[in-house]
Parts: sequence; C-alpha cells; structure tokens
Amino acid sequence: MTTASAGGGPTVRRIMLGSQLRRLREDKGVSREDAGYHIRGSESKISRLELGRVSFKERDVEDLLTLYGVTEEAERAPFMALVREANQQGWWQSFSEVLPNWFQPYIGLEESASLIRTYELQFIPGLLQTEEYARAIIAQGNRGVSKEIIEARVNVRMNRQKVLSRENAPRLWVVIDEAALRRPIGGVKTMKAQIEHLIDLMSTPTLTLQVMPFDFGGHAAEGGAFSILRFPEPDIPDVVYIEVLGGANYLDKREEVDRYMEAMDRLAVDSTTPARTADVLKKIAGQL
Repeated sequence: MTTASAGGGPTVRRIMLGSQLRRLREDKGVSREDAGYHIRGSESKISRLELGRVSFKERDVEDLLTLYGVTEEAERAPFMALVREANQQGWWQSFSEVLPNWFQPYIGLEESASLIRTYELQFIPGLLQTEEYARAIIAQGNRGVSKEIIEARVNVRMNRQKVLSRENAPRLWVVIDEAALRRPIGGVKTMKAQIEHLIDLMSTPTLTLQVMPFDFGGHAAEGGAFSILRFPEPDIPDVVYIEVLGGANYLDKREEVDRYMEAMDRLAVDSTTPARTADVLKKIAGQL
C-alpha cells in the first residue's frame, strides 16, 4: 500500500485510506451497498469513507478488510496505522469554532500539498498576506463578528503560512490580478506594506509570483479565483478549490481539474514574467 509523505496531515491520510479501501472493494467485486451492510451502515457511508470525507472507526476498517480478504496481520497493520494517523487532529481543528466547516478541509489539503497553483482576482492570497492586511480583509468580510473571533481567524491565517518555511515546503505558484494589487485594503499604508512584503518574498526559492496586468484585457480566468493543489502521493488526485459566497467547491474529477489546469497554464503565459514581477510591484507601490 502507498504511505503518506512526511508532510501529509490527517486530511490527506483519510483520502489515501479511503482510496485504498475503494480499490480493495472493487478488486473483490463488492458493491458499496454490500460493504455498507457489512459494517452496519449504508451505501452513502461507504461513499463518504472512500472519498475521505469522514473519520474512520477502527472496527469498521477491520470489518471491511476482512470482507475484502485482507486477513493476515502483516497486511492489515499498515491500514490500521493509517486509520490512527487519519483520525489525529490537525492544528487548525482547535480553531474549529471560529472557522467555517467548508474551509477546514482546505487547510488540511494545503498542509499536505507538494504544489499549490493559485489565481487571485480580489485579494492577495492568504499564504502571502501580512498580518495587518489579513486583519483588514477578515474584519471587512465579518462585520458584526467579535474582535476575539477576528483575531483568532487572523491567527489561523498566519499559522497557515508556516507551511512555506518548513523543510519540505510545497512549491507555490501564484498569479495575482493587478486589480488585487491596486485595491487599497486597510488603507494606503497597509497596502504598501503588503506589496513590499510580496517583494521581499520574491527571494523565496519555492515561490513563483506573476501579475496579470490590466492592459492585457480579457483572459483565461475571468470566472474568478481558484487554487489547484497537487500531492506527492500518486493515489491522491489533484484538487481544485473554488471559494464562493458562504461556501466552497472542491473538484477532483479529471475533466474538471484539466479545465482549470489549462486556464492556469494560459494565465502563466499571458501574465508578466516572474523576472519582471518585482519591478511591476515597485511601480504599483509607488503609485498608491
């Protein structure tokens, strides 16, 4: 069976375990309905388990392994170890009361990704935000929310950025629309500091940063912002994350992912080259 990389968190381990259980079930010709009945559940429960959408009970996995003919202890042990790892809490789960349910899976995927490609139209991407800029964005989108909750959400965003400085940091490829750079979120001082922060980050070896200029006109991603996450484990498909008002969509079907991959490739070609990005940022900062 495939094992998770050192940077993989509980979210990606759930996806891996579900994928491996699905493969075992299909190899044995067992239907989801029969598998669900065997663990005192339903077809939909097996579907959720195989997609990694829910936590695993050790008893359920043990029963499924028996049903699928995995009876030797040496064969079962890696699966059961993965169950325990998949059920561990991620650091962000201690903030679950202040984070929307639809966003928490993304943090787990982000922690486990080897490559993150992002296009942002309205804001600087969260992984590249300064604390003051993040606070302005979060406060603006959560009017009427207590200061304590806003600060907790800022704390989560700053903690997310630690993924970029760890030993096995993912490669981050970002295209920012010029509109996001010229919109003075938090005021001119905060925005200038944010752009200067982006310039400082340009020396990060795992970061590629480009700007989609106004004067290009229409482009491949006019539909809005999105992120594509790729993982080191071959069992896990690429995931497209699209945030919408009050929720998010997670796409992993090959044809859907390919459509966004093509748009991202086109954006990379049509945007300013990474070598010119610092000059573009300095020019915009000087005009604020």
